[in-house]
Amino acid sequence: METSFARAGGLLALAAALLGGGPALADLSIPMVYLRQEVAAPPVLSNLDPIPEDRGIAGAELALADTMTTGRFMGQTYSLDIKSVAPGDDLVAAAKDALAKSPILFVDAPTEDILKVADLPEAQDALLFNVSSGDRRLRDADCRGNLLHSIPEDAMRTDALMQVLLDRRWTRTVLIVGPRPDDRALADTLKASAAKYGVEILAEKDWTFDTDLRRATGQEIPLFTQDFPDYDILLIADATDDFARYVQDNTWLPRPVAGSDGLRPEGWAPVLEQWGAVQLQNRFEKAAGRDMQSRDYAAWAALRTVGEAVTRTSSADPQVLRSYILSDAFTLDGFKGRSLSYRGWNGQLRQPIAVVNARALVELAPLDGFLHQVNELDSLGLDQPESACTAFGG
Repeated sequence: METSFARAGGLLALAAALLGGGPALADLSIPMVYLRQEVAAPPVLSNLDPIPEDRGIAGAELALADTMTTGRFMGQTYSLDIKSVAPGDDLVAAAKDALAKSPILFVDAPTEDILKVADLPEAQDALLFNVSSGDRRLRDADCRGNLLHSIPEDAMRTDALMQVLLDRRWTRTVLIVGPRPDDRALADTLKASAAKYGVEILAEKDWTFDTDLRRATGQEIPLFTQDFPDYDILLIADATDDFARYVQDNTWLPRPVAGSDGLRPEGWAPVLEQWGAVQLQNRFEKAAGRDMQSRDYAAWAALRTVGEAVTRTSSADPQVLRSYILSDAFTLDGFKGRSLSYRGWNGQLRQPIAVVNARALVELAPLDGFLHQVNELDSLGLDQPESACTAFGG
């Protein structure tokens, strides 16, 4: 009887420590900062889908609420400061101020600005997350050891699309490229993925329209696409969501479109329904009043990564957290059907990519049969033998 009472007493003491923040657990304070460089959006043909003012931020705030629920039982106190820098203002000064408050930053900015923040002397022992840029450079020759990436690399998305096209045997394609530098960069990524998977691009045309296609699509686009050779699917590189929506159902040949419209590869899409994704989307919609977007998911995943690492290591030291996050022991439930982890050689979050249309999930890549010697998720995007990244010691 004494042994039973002693065991019961020990369990009660542990429960009291967990619930009441007793001496069994050390209190930890984990301040974090979401640092955003606001970018003036270029003019586009349609204003039907404006960029939400809280894009990314809303995902981080949902993750904070999720993480604080567990943290209360573990003696962990999380806080999130939002620093948004207006176009043309000094992001570097804002970053220095943010790093004085916290060594954990979620950076939402263009590639060059992310590198400026990562290269600050104050950031060398910090833990930074890129939640906005899919630029290969940041995972390749311009990688930084203090910078992890929760947003998918652009090539992860285009590789996912090419896996689907190859699986469907839609291997004869043509390509329309927008007029902006970001469009050309996306086109180059699409072409690299096509070459990787043996998908042929038969012809390419630059988008040159300066008319109001909202009134002229039925006349202009059939003529624009009339001289393409016969193809299975039309690819569109329109990084700013300017003109792609007007191409589908207006082409000379009755063919599907993919890339920036039609069949799209996304880090997150509201049409995901399995693996608890509906519950995540519903909680986000209740909090933000809109659908979760890919940048929201990237910010959510980054902050949840911190929460998971803090819980597992019982530490708020950014270097301890970084080592654990990059280790084989780290996994994150990302509501995508597979456990997520980080590539230890360039800091990229491994994650499935949803290939979707406007109303449904078409496939979740990587597809069956696309194998990899280390991890099937590494069949998407830059692989270690191809990478010039040395900042992670690989």
